[in-house]
Amino acid sequence: MEQASWVPSSVDLDRPSAARMYDYFLGGSHNFAVDREAAKSVEQIFPGMSGAARANRSFLRRAVRYLLSQGIDQFLDLGSGIPTVGNVHEIAQQTNPAARVVYADVEPVAVAHSTALLADNPLASAIQADLRDPDSVLGNEEVRAVLDFDRPIGLLMVAVLHFVPDEDEPAAAIARYREALAPGSFVAISHASWDGVSQEGRESGEQVNAIYRRTDSPLVLRTGAEVAAFFTGLEVVEPGVAPLSEWRPDSDDAYISAYAGVGKKV
Repeated sequence: MEQASWVPSSVDLDRPSAARMYDYFLGGSHNFAVDREAAKSVEQIFPGMSGAARANRSFLRRAVRYLLSQGIDQFLDLGSGIPTVGNVHEIAQQTNPAARVVYADVEPVAVAHSTALLADNPLASAIQADLRDPDSVLGNEEVRAVLDFDRPIGLLMVAVLHFVPDEDEPAAAIARYREALAPGSFVAISHASWDGVSQEGRESGEQVNAIYRRTDSPLVLRTGAEVAAFFTGLEVVEPGVAPLSEWRPDSDDAYISAYAGVGKKV
């Protein structure tokens, strides 16, 4: 397949990307034929995938607004994905024009579009980095130029940790980020789960995961207890690690089998 001039040379147009599939589910346009084909295959098995993507996006909005209400004015969004309506900097800077945001994603298309989107925004930036390598993120010059780690930060990991297998030690990565944050910082996480899913649903889920194994980000669904363990060392705020649609709801989002929570470093 011919590569368009704006597409980073590292992008493999013959392999679907979980980030670009997510963009498709959200109704975005930063995806390719291979991504749309894979996403449509997922939708045939699980027609609620677009609703699930929107529900995660809704949680992101609620979490950012909650953190703003707690005085947070700088954010690090890990696995941020491809820019679409309701980005963190849009939500945050609408309330606080001085809010600072750094997006980090391993997907080159996500970073390319984020960089273009933020070209005229001196308080927001995007870097290409893998959240599984915390030191590469925390030591990045651009991250340090935008964010002040001596002050509280809102760390966001929304709909991304279920793409990190156990052998990549997600808990250890989260602990490293937590250590780097100043007291008063917050960590927000949402994560897909098998909890409450019927046997028929699990069988469909395995078919969906077979599609994601074609990407570089196979799905790893975890239990509520496993998701709660990611908040070790943090003071979890009300309503705790809860079903995603029940975390401080402000609209009638679609129910999805996922958990969400926000923890504070004290």
